[in-house]
Amino acid sequence: MTSKIIIMAERIKDAEDRLLESLFASPPLADDGFSVRVVRRVHRRLWLRRLTLPTAAIIGGAVAIKPLSGLLALASSLSSLIPMDTINMASNSIPQFQTIVLGAILLAVCLVSTRFLED
Repeated sequence: MTSKIIIMAERIKDAEDRLLESLFASPPLADDGFSVRVVRRVHRRLWLRRLTLPTAAIIGGAVAIKPLSGLLALASSLSSLIPMDTINMASNSIPQFQTIVLGAILLAVCLVSTRFLED
């Protein structure tokens, strides 16, 4: 029954509907290539924005290489000042590889089981 209402609504057109149809049915205006130039300019700006950030990151990385290497050299010289007990304690607190793999497997099982529960 709703289809009959929709069909009837499409068949009944008032003056505004006919005016809009006539406006959109008219041939496009001659703009002497203006719209093509606008589209080109928009695409050019879009590509400029897409390339600006990676280019700036590469230039910044190139500038930062020398200070970063100096910082790494300083950090390696300072690591000899840290007591071995502190290094051993920190290395013991890092989980073993088997624990990480077991956690990843459990996470995957939980995600798959929740997917099955949703279906």
